[in-house]
Amino acid sequence: MITVLLVFVVIGSAYALFSRDLLHSTIALSMTSVVSAFIFYLLHAPDVAITEAAVGAGLSTVIFLWIIKQTGRSDP
Repeated sequence: MITVLLVFVVIGSAYALFSRDLLHSTIALSMTSVVSAFIFYLLHAPDVAITEAAVGAGLSTVIFLWIIKQTGRSDP
């Protein structure tokens, strides 16, 4: 099961890297962080999982979305 989740992390990261739309990249990074947090939980590291969920999926996503909004995103 962890192998499947790691494949999702790699696919999400690659999509975030090669996507032309910043909003899609931000959402892909957020989902990658959520999956990473779940992997940490499955590996019996709940403190790391909570930190990854809070910082990786929560705070950084809000900051990225705020910056995208401030730059005047135009649809491709």
